[in-house]
Amino acid sequence: MLYNLHTLGTYWARSINLYAFMNAAMTKDIPWMKQWHAASRLLERYTRPYSRPAFDLDIEETTVICNPFGDLLCFGTPDPKKPNLLMAAPMSGHYATLLRGTVREFMGDHNVYITDWHDAGSVPLSDGRFTLSSYVEYLQEFIRYFDGDVHLMAVCQPSVPAIAAVALMSEDQENVPRSMILMGGPVDTRKTPTEVNDFAGKRNIQWFKQHTIHTVPLNRRGKGRSVYPGFLQLAGFLSMNLDRHMTAHHDYFEHLVSGDGDSAVQHETFYDEYLAVMDLDAPFYLETIEKVFLDHHLPKGILECDGRLIKPELIDRTALMTIEGELDDITGPGQTKAAHKLSPNTPLHEHYTQKSVGHYGIFNGRRFREEIAPRIRQFIEQASAR
Repeated sequence: MLYNLHTLGTYWARSINLYAFMNAAMTKDIPWMKQWHAASRLLERYTRPYSRPAFDLDIEETTVICNPFGDLLCFGTPDPKKPNLLMAAPMSGHYATLLRGTVREFMGDHNVYITDWHDAGSVPLSDGRFTLSSYVEYLQEFIRYFDGDVHLMAVCQPSVPAIAAVALMSEDQENVPRSMILMGGPVDTRKTPTEVNDFAGKRNIQWFKQHTIHTVPLNRRGKGRSVYPGFLQLAGFLSMNLDRHMTAHHDYFEHLVSGDGDSAVQHETFYDEYLAVMDLDAPFYLETIEKVFLDHHLPKGILECDGRLIKPELIDRTALMTIEGELDDITGPGQTKAAHKLSPNTPLHEHYTQKSVGHYGIFNGRRFREEIAPRIRQFIEQASAR
């Protein structure tokens, strides 16, 4: 019912969006109507639908593996002299384009690939369901594409399935990644719990099934699929820092009135990305909540994928680097570092905590470019040398 109401609201907003768009266009060059123009621009952005953004990196994108719930993208033409870097993007509501800055930083000296996850609401039921084990299987398939000649970077949520994938491949004596870089991942959410962890911890899995799972309506390709809607995830993101977002939109209005085009464009670029969200298939979402955030299966040594127990201690050919942000309010300090205790037999260990950054500062922004990325490059070089 909630998804249907949201869809009706979206249809209703289209007429308002058209009205706001026309008003903004007609008042653009009228000096004495600057405030009306700014208000129209703001209303137009409030009521528009936001679809998956483009990477817009001025480089060719090639899909090398295509699957119902996610593809493997390659940026540019691979150079055999450069190390291969596979970025596992989070499946947590936003699209892989959220890592645009991360890709841009490494594509000059690496062959960069990324997991491009699809909106579950657009995947027909005939393509089956997507689970936490499915994520692990997708990662294994993508890793096998490189025959071991790859470095795996998992940003946030995929840290747990990345460990699971490499552990299973290590146990099976397959060619594994040369290194695994985990960035702000919820490996053990019992360490320094955040507001996100506390919210989950105060509820059981039945509460999440009852309050967060809804059915995709008939107007979408995934009609009938049970999902965690992207608009609910977005509401959660916004509520965590509501004051900050309200201030940002007030400043945007002022920038438009004053003619500060650069600041206005910067605001629009950020929110074009931030407001574009996708649905998550219900089994994947609920399993992640239950096994990662509620019952802590991986650190307790009871995580299973398709009936197989995950044994991180068997990872003995893949170097391990973990990165955390001192001010991370989503994945608290210590949660990602816990991977080292779980995987004591990796041939090379390194942990780095970046001062004065939150969750997104781990993989984007000035400190990422100037302080974190150089350390990752150095670690990849060391792992490659081994």
